[in-house]
Amino acid sequence: MAASSSSRVSSPGWLMLAAHCALLLAMAGAASAGSALSSTFYDASCPSACDVVRRVIQNARVTDPRIPASLIRLHFHDCFVQGCDASLLLDDDLPAIQTEKTVPANNNSARGFPVVDDIKSALEHACPGTVSCADILALAAEISVEISGGPSWRVLLGRRDGTTTNVQSAKNLPSPFDSLDKLQKKFRNVNLDDTDLVALQGAHTFGKVQCQFTRENCTAGQPQGSLEDLDRVTPNVFDNKYYGNLVDGLAQLPSDQVMLSDPAAPATTAPIVRRFAINQKDFFGKFVVSMIKMGNISPLTGMAGQIRKNCRRVNSKGY
Repeated sequence: MAASSSSRVSSPGWLMLAAHCALLLAMAGAASAGSALSSTFYDASCPSACDVVRRVIQNARVTDPRIPASLIRLHFHDCFVQGCDASLLLDDDLPAIQTEKTVPANNNSARGFPVVDDIKSALEHACPGTVSCADILALAAEISVEISGGPSWRVLLGRRDGTTTNVQSAKNLPSPFDSLDKLQKKFRNVNLDDTDLVALQGAHTFGKVQCQFTRENCTAGQPQGSLEDLDRVTPNVFDNKYYGNLVDGLAQLPSDQVMLSDPAAPATTAPIVRRFAINQKDFFGKFVVSMIKMGNISPLTGMAGQIRKNCRRVNSKGY
């Protein structure tokens, strides 16, 4: 997808870093999962895939500046539950399917599903039955970061969509009130280390949060559900200001500030936070690596799963 802007980076150095990481992680996936994801997966079957996703997100962003942050969160919450298989996108279809959308971490919080629907519709028009919903989330996350001022990278693709949900696992998603130890365990459970934890939490550099999840827990007279900027300095820009907020003790979420305040932090996460606070290039580079690692959590590939025609429903028999 050389013609797609999602394959570009802001400098030759970023290009070499992203390409090198993609190659290493693709080889690791081949060794561990039996087949590898590839940044060129749709080059022949749907060469316009990245451009279609980008166009829909840019259009949505005009009326909803929050949408880039919301889309990357969907990718995160999907991959942490039985791998990157788009299980989060499935609606209730009882008794077979119980949605993950209503667990505490997602209920009235995870958003952007109609934009995913729009992307899927556009892709079905351009390349019917080709691009998976799981890959849509991965592409949407990268594009959302890039158009908000962050780094770009060659997204590894070739995931297929699951046909089940896992509500119990979804109930154990990282919480705004988790201790550092709990966060570390949840990240280790999906083979992500402390650097990945600090880097991926950096996605809180843009977007909003309901005030009842903040450290202030809503100010006097402020109704629950009121929205606060996660980063009060540059709320719609993907940058490293988030880490400066942590260093100044101004993180909005308890689960962010613990990366500096927890007694175990000085020997684990705190040095990484301080490094990212003074070096945006370092943060961007580690964020790219961590996003690729996260996108490689237990993908369905080959003949596993399916390519859903509608991201909210498993395909009907015979499709």
